[in-house]
Amino acid sequence: MSDRSGIFAGDDPFEIARIWLAEAEAAEVNDPNAIALSTVDADGLPNARMVLLKDIEDAGFVFYTNYGSAKAQELDNARKAAFVMHWKSLCRQIRVRGTVTRESGPQADAYYASRSLKSRLGAWASNQSQPLESRTALMAEVARVTASHGTQPERPPFWGGYRITPVEIEFWADGAFRLHDRFVWRRSGPGDVWSIQRLSP
Repeated sequence: MSDRSGIFAGDDPFEIARIWLAEAEAAEVNDPNAIALSTVDADGLPNARMVLLKDIEDAGFVFYTNYGSAKAQELDNARKAAFVMHWKSLCRQIRVRGTVTRESGPQADAYYASRSLKSRLGAWASNQSQPLESRTALMAEVARVTASHGTQPERPPFWGGYRITPVEIEFWADGAFRLHDRFVWRRSGPGDVWSIQRLSP
């Protein structure tokens, strides 16, 4: 596409996404890697929440969570998800739709080990999305797991990553008079050739 230049230029959508995220990291005050993750429950009712994207791979987007959480159950059931990254300071966003797989191997171990000790212990202590009696009860559980797991806790078996392998990625940038620039990359499945199309604002 001859008009796909500037911030939209490139033959690899994952590289474009990495460039945009790097620029956001220099401009956004808090959590430039935050994504609004959308899932559906067993009845097809949509759900959304903010999570932190931890890696843009050559073929997918990875984040981590508790496998017992509501979002994990919805991801495991539907095996599909969508998310949007929005950077107000840059007036840009990226929308992604795709299929979902777990990341529960060495890559998840390495990311877990890179987290602060309190975050690692918190992963053990939190029964995410389940009813909680009080914050006091939560802190008591943190103290209990600290005593039992020490300062080098291994990754909990119920905690790990999810990888979204996209079939659609849209890059959006604000334009004057709400005449925004939008380019969508689509493919039938992983490994297929991308088609690229400009969309009306």
